[in-house]
Amino acid sequence: MTHFIIRLFVNAVALWVAALILPGIHFAGGETNTIINVLIVALIFGLVNAIIKPVLALVTCPFYILTLGLFTFVVNALMLMLTSWLVGPRFVVEGFWTAFFGSIIISIVSTALSIMLKEDRQATG
Repeated sequence: MTHFIIRLFVNAVALWVAALILPGIHFAGGETNTIINVLIVALIFGLVNAIIKPVLALVTCPFYILTLGLFTFVVNALMLMLTSWLVGPRFVVEGFWTAFFGSIIISIVSTALSIMLKEDRQATG
Protein backbone atom coordinates (compact mmCIF):
# COMPACT_ATOMS: atom_id res chain seq x y z
CA MET A 1 0.00 0.00 0.00
CA THR A 2 2.85 2.36 0.80
CA HIS A 3 4.43 1.74 -2.61
CA PHE A 4 1.11 2.62 -4.28
CA ILE A 5 0.86 5.93 -2.40
CA ILE A 6 4.47 6.79 -3.24
CA ARG A 7 3.88 6.05 -6.94
CA LEU A 8 0.70 8.16 -6.88
CA PHE A 9 2.62 11.03 -5.28
CA VAL A 10 5.48 10.74 -7.79
CA ASN A 11 3.07 10.67 -10.75
CA ALA A 12 1.14 13.63 -9.37
CA VAL A 13 4.26 15.77 -8.92
CA ALA A 14 5.61 14.79 -12.36
CA LEU A 15 2.30 15.67 -14.06
CA TRP A 16 2.12 18.95 -12.16
CA VAL A 17 5.67 19.90 -13.19
CA ALA A 18 4.89 19.10 -16.84
CA ALA A 19 1.80 21.34 -16.61
CA LEU A 20 3.93 24.14 -15.13
CA ILE A 21 6.55 23.93 -17.88
CA LEU A 22 4.44 23.31 -20.97
CA PRO A 23 1.62 25.72 -21.85
CA GLY A 24 -0.23 22.98 -23.75
CA ILE A 25 -0.79 20.86 -20.62
CA HIS A 26 -3.11 22.14 -17.91
CA PHE A 27 -5.47 21.12 -15.15
CA ALA A 28 -8.97 22.54 -14.67
CA GLY A 29 -10.32 24.04 -11.47
CA GLY A 30 -9.30 26.39 -8.70
CA GLU A 31 -6.30 25.91 -6.43
CA THR A 32 -7.92 23.36 -4.07
CA ASN A 33 -9.76 21.70 -6.91
CA THR A 34 -6.52 21.43 -8.87
CA ILE A 35 -4.87 19.33 -6.14
CA ILE A 36 -7.77 16.88 -6.31
CA ASN A 37 -7.62 16.91 -10.12
CA VAL A 38 -3.87 16.24 -10.10
CA LEU A 39 -4.36 13.24 -7.80
CA ILE A 40 -7.22 11.86 -9.93
CA VAL A 41 -5.21 12.31 -13.13
CA ALA A 42 -2.15 10.72 -11.50
CA LEU A 43 -4.24 7.72 -10.48
CA ILE A 44 -5.65 7.26 -13.98
CA PHE A 45 -2.23 7.87 -15.55
CA GLY A 46 -0.79 5.15 -13.32
CA LEU A 47 -3.57 2.73 -14.27
CA VAL A 48 -3.11 3.45 -17.98
CA ASN A 49 0.63 2.85 -17.66
CA ALA A 50 0.08 -0.34 -15.67
CA ILE A 51 -2.63 -1.88 -17.87
CA ILE A 52 -2.45 -0.55 -21.42
CA LYS A 53 1.23 0.36 -21.85
CA PRO A 54 2.58 -3.23 -21.50
CA VAL A 55 0.13 -4.46 -24.15
CA LEU A 56 1.05 -1.62 -26.49
CA ALA A 57 4.76 -2.23 -25.84
CA LEU A 58 4.35 -5.89 -26.76
CA VAL A 59 2.50 -5.07 -29.98
CA THR A 60 5.03 -2.40 -30.99
CA CYS A 61 8.11 -4.39 -29.99
CA PRO A 62 9.60 -4.32 -33.53
CA PHE A 63 9.53 -0.50 -33.44
CA TYR A 64 11.37 -0.51 -30.11
CA ILE A 65 14.06 -2.71 -31.65
CA LEU A 66 14.22 -0.76 -34.92
CA THR A 67 14.57 2.61 -33.14
CA LEU A 68 16.87 1.26 -30.40
CA GLY A 69 14.28 2.10 -27.74
CA LEU A 70 13.48 5.64 -28.86
CA PHE A 71 9.94 4.56 -29.72
CA THR A 72 9.37 4.59 -25.96
CA PHE A 73 8.88 8.36 -26.18
CA VAL A 74 6.09 7.91 -28.71
CA VAL A 75 4.34 5.29 -26.56
CA ASN A 76 4.67 7.49 -23.48
CA ALA A 77 3.16 10.42 -25.40
CA LEU A 78 0.26 8.22 -26.48
CA MET A 79 -0.32 7.14 -22.86
CA LEU A 80 -0.42 10.80 -21.80
CA MET A 81 -2.89 11.62 -24.59
CA LEU A 82 -5.04 8.62 -23.63
CA THR A 83 -5.07 9.79 -20.02
CA SER A 84 -6.16 13.25 -21.17
CA TRP A 85 -8.95 11.71 -23.23
CA LEU A 86 -10.13 9.46 -20.36
CA VAL A 87 -10.11 12.22 -17.76
CA GLY A 88 -11.83 14.76 -19.99
CA PRO A 89 -11.85 18.44 -19.04
CA ARG A 90 -9.96 17.88 -15.74
CA PHE A 91 -6.70 17.47 -17.67
CA VAL A 92 -5.94 18.78 -21.15
CA VAL A 93 -3.02 17.89 -23.41
CA GLU A 94 -3.06 19.93 -26.61
CA GLY A 95 -1.59 17.81 -29.38
CA PHE A 96 0.93 15.07 -29.93
CA TRP A 97 4.10 17.17 -29.63
CA THR A 98 2.95 18.66 -26.35
CA ALA A 99 2.31 15.11 -25.12
CA PHE A 100 5.71 14.03 -26.47
CA PHE A 101 7.64 16.72 -24.60
CA GLY A 102 5.36 16.36 -21.58
CA SER A 103 6.12 12.65 -21.38
CA ILE A 104 9.84 13.41 -21.44
CA ILE A 105 9.42 15.88 -18.57
CA ILE A 106 7.26 13.41 -16.64
CA SER A 107 9.87 10.68 -17.14
CA ILE A 108 12.71 12.88 -15.92
CA VAL A 109 10.82 14.16 -12.87
CA SER A 110 9.45 10.76 -11.86
CA THR A 111 12.88 9.13 -12.24
CA ALA A 112 14.53 11.85 -10.15
CA LEU A 113 11.86 11.65 -7.44
CA SER A 114 11.99 7.85 -7.38
CA ILE A 115 15.76 7.93 -6.92
CA MET A 116 15.53 10.54 -4.15
CA LEU A 117 12.77 8.67 -2.34
CA LYS A 118 14.60 5.37 -2.69
CA GLU A 119 17.79 6.87 -1.23
CA ASP A 120 15.76 8.47 1.58
CA ARG A 121 14.13 5.13 2.45
CA GLN A 122 17.50 3.38 2.42
CA ALA A 123 19.03 6.03 4.70
CA THR A 124 16.20 5.85 7.24
CA GLY A 125 15.51 2.14 7.08
